[in-house]
Amino acid sequence: MSLAVFFNITKNTDVSLSFRKMKPHGATIGTIYRVGIPSIIMQAIGSVMTYGMNKILAPFSTTAVAVFGVYFKLNSFIFMPVFGLNNGIIPIIAYNYGARKKERILQTIRFGIAISVSIMFIGMCIFLAIPDKLLLLFDASPEMLKIGKVALRIIATNFMLAGCSIILMSTFQAFGEGIASLMVSVLRQLVVILPAAYILSRVFGLNAIWWSFPIAEVISLIFSATLFKRLYHKKIKTLN
Repeated sequence: MSLAVFFNITKNTDVSLSFRKMKPHGATIGTIYRVGIPSIIMQAIGSVMTYGMNKILAPFSTTAVAVFGVYFKLNSFIFMPVFGLNNGIIPIIAYNYGARKKERILQTIRFGIAISVSIMFIGMCIFLAIPDKLLLLFDASPEMLKIGKVALRIIATNFMLAGCSIILMSTFQAFGEGIASLMVSVLRQLVVILPAAYILSRVFGLNAIWWSFPIAEVISLIFSATLFKRLYHKKIKTLN
């Protein structure tokens, strides 16, 4: 924090900092929290989903729970670049919205989706082609290989859909629509996936649980696209 203030005062000629002018402004603080609080909640949703999924998997075997844990470790290598891209395009979209540059906004969204889907496609191909080798990185037992190969291949089918949803969620945040982003996140990680996993586990057994991931992504992407269409007509279409 101290370094950030120091460099902005001494090196940043575009911004003039004056502590005398730093007074709380209710409307500005409200805008920050309107975007920030949903982001905080979204960080916690993943933990709730993990807990719920572990409870669903536990009756089958501890190995099934271990496979889910391994998947989460592996998927971070695929999802992290997309989340980095997500963090990069939010300010670009926001700046261009402030400048009323419609084409730049749409270009950024299209670019974000294209790169995100490309990264996810590579990840999907890896998960589909060599799930056994990925699992062996964690000293997988024969039982873990049997369960894990099926799990990784099924879950991987949702990667490209997830890439689109993540970019659309970042678009909502860029426009100050934090609640819309939160709704998509809750739909993806709680409302659809856990009930679907529970029902599939009861009706079809362990291997069917993994289909809850693509089911959740399909539904959340449809919902995201619907929200984006509304956002486009409300805030983007009217820009010069």
